[in-house]
Amino acid sequence: MAREDFLMRFAQPEWFVLLPLIVAALFVPKLRLRKPLRIICLLLTVVVLAQPQVRRLGRGLDLWVLEDHSASCADVLEARLPEWEKLLERSKSPYDHIFYVDYADETELRDELNAITFDGSREFTHTATAIRFALARMSNDRTNRVLAITDGYSTEPLTDIGELLVRQHVPMDFRLAPESGSHDFRVDKIDLPPKVQIGEPFLVELHVSGDADAAVPFEIARDGKVIVHDKVSVSAGTGYVRFTDRVVDPGSHKYTARIYPAEDAHPGNNAGENWIEVAGGPRVLVVSGYTDDPLVNVLRAQGFEVELVTDPADLNVGKLSGAKVVMLNNVPAYRLPNDFLHALDFYVRNQGGGLLMAGGKFSFGAGGYFGSAIDDLLPVSMELREEHRKLAVAMVIVMDRSGSMACAAGNGVTKMDLADEGAARAVELLGAQDAVAVFAVDTEAHRIVPLTTVGGNQPAITHDIRRVVSSGGGIYCYTGLTAGMQELSKAAAGTRHIVLFADANDATQEGGDYKTLVDSLVKQGVTVSVIGLGGPHDSGADLLRLIAKEGQGRIFFNSNPNDLPNVFAQETVAIARSAFLDKPVQLTPTAGWMEIAARPLKWLDTVDGYNLSYLRKDATAALFSKDDYNAPLVAYWQRGIGRSVAISFPLGGDFSQHVRGWNSYGDFMQTLTRWLMGEEMPKGIGLRTHVDGTQLQLDLLHDDSWEEKFSQQGPKLVIEEGANGKAQEITWQRLEPGHYQCTIPLSAGKWIRGAVQVGKSAFNFGPIVAGTDPEWTFDRARVTELRDVSHLSGGQEVNDLANIWQSPRRMEFSDIRNPLLIVLLSLFVFETLATRLGWRLPDFVASAVPRLPKIRLPKKAPRPAPAVPSISPIQPVPTAAAKSPPATKSEQQRSRIFRAAKKRD
Repeated sequence: MAREDFLMRFAQPEWFVLLPLIVAALFVPKLRLRKPLRIICLLLTVVVLAQPQVRRLGRGLDLWVLEDHSASCADVLEARLPEWEKLLERSKSPYDHIFYVDYADETELRDELNAITFDGSREFTHTATAIRFALARMSNDRTNRVLAITDGYSTEPLTDIGELLVRQHVPMDFRLAPESGSHDFRVDKIDLPPKVQIGEPFLVELHVSGDADAAVPFEIARDGKVIVHDKVSVSAGTGYVRFTDRVVDPGSHKYTARIYPAEDAHPGNNAGENWIEVAGGPRVLVVSGYTDDPLVNVLRAQGFEVELVTDPADLNVGKLSGAKVVMLNNVPAYRLPNDFLHALDFYVRNQGGGLLMAGGKFSFGAGGYFGSAIDDLLPVSMELREEHRKLAVAMVIVMDRSGSMACAAGNGVTKMDLADEGAARAVELLGAQDAVAVFAVDTEAHRIVPLTTVGGNQPAITHDIRRVVSSGGGIYCYTGLTAGMQELSKAAAGTRHIVLFADANDATQEGGDYKTLVDSLVKQGVTVSVIGLGGPHDSGADLLRLIAKEGQGRIFFNSNPNDLPNVFAQETVAIARSAFLDKPVQLTPTAGWMEIAARPLKWLDTVDGYNLSYLRKDATAALFSKDDYNAPLVAYWQRGIGRSVAISFPLGGDFSQHVRGWNSYGDFMQTLTRWLMGEEMPKGIGLRTHVDGTQLQLDLLHDDSWEEKFSQQGPKLVIEEGANGKAQEITWQRLEPGHYQCTIPLSAGKWIRGAVQVGKSAFNFGPIVAGTDPEWTFDRARVTELRDVSHLSGGQEVNDLANIWQSPRRMEFSDIRNPLLIVLLSLFVFETLATRLGWRLPDFVASAVPRLPKIRLPKKAPRPAPAVPSISPIQPVPTAAAKSPPATKSEQQRSRIFRAAKKRD
């Protein structure tokens, strides 16, 4: 019989261990426990401690209301929730309780004092997770019921949820969000083969569905450029578009499809995307600041397949697919897309790629790479030591403090907090002899720090900067630049520079001729750079771009406020600590070259200029400058399973005359490139990828030659979600000998890439995305699944929420300690009074209580008495006066009471 089938139970049965002790105590006469009332009190005490409970029909109901706050139903549902909650509150009894659980991608138990405020991610509808969350927090001693208020389109299956509800005896009701009255059209998927060869034609299929017949306009773009624009005929709920395409550029390419229906209930499901990899041979990706880069011709002459990119705006993470080496040749950091720059770290450390940076006036520290996402990958550090500074810098920081800067940026900080931290970090990177001024600008320029030499004033300056707060209004860039120009007119430093920071959506052209103003600044030797918070297509982006171009400075667009400190640092180092030495210098080779080369190299004697840097710990240098700095000019090291090289002198353009005339130029680059490419992937092993909806399945297959190797060290699977994500290791499942498998969920709108590391080599895959956003798929099978789970648990669809309180209550256990405590206390008081007053139990009670057997202890043998002379006693003569009269009945009763009291004492 199950425990729940008993009519009574004890919540703390361990207290019954006292019963043997009580029985033993009854046989100790001095304790005087062998009396009926005292025995009953002791037994009741043990029962109360054991917490007895009896089954009876429950009086109250715990209702767990699960409210769906996902993006797909927020618009139609959240407006009705306050009214529905009031209805539930008004119709419940004093014994009923309500618990609100808000969920979407995350699940939160709402505080009783808070209103409906859900700040979690809305990208998914995790209904099953919310149900498990509620079940784990329910009281087993109460009648529980679940009410799910949702649109029914969960993005995760409700597998095993029905059985879990039945096991815990919890019915689940549901209330569906009302359907929108208009028609809905959506992109189901865009089909592409995962990989093709260069120039190979392939089929592109677009699947569109809808609940009405219509001709729906659509467009398909490849890498952001529209290649097809037409209409798709949706009939009987579906429509298809098929066409062939071919790509001659290696790497991964993104295809994006979007529909534009005239009437649509849910615009969120009108787009889809997919990636295809165009495979070629191992190639070198050269990102160059030179239109005709001599490095490309040298590499091609050595037999390498080279892809040249001269417009960094064309770069994306897909360019890294199939690339064995990435070379950055005199291209500044601010011109590289932020996602591409961040993606290089995972590419080198986990995918085994090679990275080479060549010198020039727009490279290393001068190019703004100090503190960037790839700073730690390079074998040289780019800070400029104070003793090597030649010219002082006077810099003015003009900061946006408009109303938009008060917006939250996550982790409890605002955009203004991060901008303050970026400006403070810029001051910390200035030298003691440099000067700085800071203005906070809205519709006026507020001077926070006047032009001040950093020196010993740095703590006070950074303290004042970190106190800047948003004050509302917009930012008047003209006003800020004018104030900066007036402040710099007081400076006599060799380098004078203005850094303008503004929200790209809030910058306004309030008046004045910007071109004339910036031209006058340039004529006075002042340069202007701009940091725009936002994207290059925001409303104020064109104005900010104009200011940077006319000011002969740099333009940074950054949509992630958390990157602001690094952007300020890059700009400050590029201006204040630029260390490109433009004088010829002789060279000193080292034996370090032989660690990566098969034979010695005939080095050139002189280079025309180089970027001053310092060799990092654990890095190796093959060439040093023969001057006072003794700087590393060729350095390399291992990063993760990838490799990195720094060549501090230019390989093309200005200051490369000696290098381009070097006879061993080709051998030099061939050796470095082959070393950067790493080891070839061994034979007998392969990786297969397959996407099914929002699940990525990986299958690693290998022959018998790998069994022994994997028994010692198995394959390592590492993935990264998005360019700024954290690398995370995933556990394999070994299905059978020669077969490993892993399934990875795909997030909406986020691609993942990864690597299967086998020794020092890696199988790389990605970017891979879910074809469409599962939150907007609206699969009717999910609604049917919700109905089935509700029916299995004993619930139903609820239209009148007030009737939910009429649900039957289940039998539950109720605590009965309180009445037992009253009985115990009453018996204890009665027994005390009876003892003090000498009351006796009635004869019928006494006879009903069994007598405990007397314990007779063995008596000791008496000692023999000593011999005493016998003397005849005197016999008294009885007289009539000496005889005592017989005691009366009342006297006998008083005597008994007296003897009983004396015995107690």
